Amino acid sequence: MPETSRRGLLFGTAAVSAGAFLTACTSNEPKEKATAQSNQPAADDKPGTPVTIGFAGPQADHGWLNAINVNAKSRAEKYSEVTLEITEGSNDTAAQIGQVKTLINKKVDVLVVLPADGKALTQVGLEAMKAGIPVVNLDRIFASPQAYRCWVGGDNYGMGLNAGHYIGEQLKDKPNAKVVELAGIDNLELTKQRSQGFADALKNYSNIKLVARQAADFTVESGQAKMAQLLQAQKQFDALWNHDDDQGVGALRAIQQAGRDEFIMVGGAGAKSAMDAIKADNSVLKATVLYPPTMAASAIDLARALGQGKGISGLSEMEIPTSLTLYSAVVTKENIDQYLPTGFS
Repeated sequence: MPETSRRGLLFGTAAVSAGAFLTACTSNEPKEKATAQSNQPAADDKPGTPVTIGFAGPQADHGWLNAINVNAKSRAEKYSEVTLEITEGSNDTAAQIGQVKTLINKKVDVLVVLPADGKALTQVGLEAMKAGIPVVNLDRIFASPQAYRCWVGGDNYGMGLNAGHYIGEQLKDKPNAKVVELAGIDNLELTKQRSQGFADALKNYSNIKLVARQAADFTVESGQAKMAQLLQAQKQFDALWNHDDDQGVGALRAIQQAGRDEFIMVGGAGAKSAMDAIKADNSVLKATVLYPPTMAASAIDLARALGQGKGISGLSEMEIPTSLTLYSAVVTKENIDQYLPTGFS
């Protein structure tokens, strides 16, 4: 995904002084100006100490996962002093553990890991930290905070919450409004969090009822099949929330084949196909809730700062934070031009 202003909001790359200037003044004392600031350098765009970053992610068999890899690579290329050692990527936990161990043996300066399974890769994260290699844990979190120096990822609960509030506001004046949900893979914690956030948001709207929920598999094929089942079972409803824009491509096919258009649809993640449809405004899809893969670029920023012993420009702290949760913005026709460059294929 191309660079966006959102990441600039997270980590401003312009050099910004972290100093705060305090002035003390009383009626019988002369003005005195005291400066309270950290002398710790903040990361900026200027070349610094050479840093080798090891990057291990899962297999890019999904649009969002591919965008993760693209963001990491393109961000690393921006810095002349950064060398990115990137693994092939695997959804097999044993293979990914082996890849991370290889990076540890290469003695990279910092590791960025998006684990196929956070719990399963916790031990190798601990191994890296014990070897003195700080780990930036990307999105799928390790089981122990001792396995990483910093976590950066999306807000699955907030994603559902914001989708629910958007739908709630669209339907707040409609009596007995009906909503259906096309979820992701049900045994994943992220799916449970998205559904919980959605349910909690709808509690604010007494006129709205969730009448059906179906779980898909984050694929086009599953989205089409499961949406067809929902449409057959529910002869009329007012809104659909689909957890994932990839499976949303299939869901839209099923909707068009059924000739249904009495409801609004909200997607999830921020695929370019969804954003194009929102901008064209020629289907039921009216919004998508972001789960930005720019987090991978931010992880490279954090890893670079760690490797150079720097803080983050725009923050007063001498060290990078231990965690950073990205915001799940709702993208609609009204703000689509702002977010369209972030859409991923």
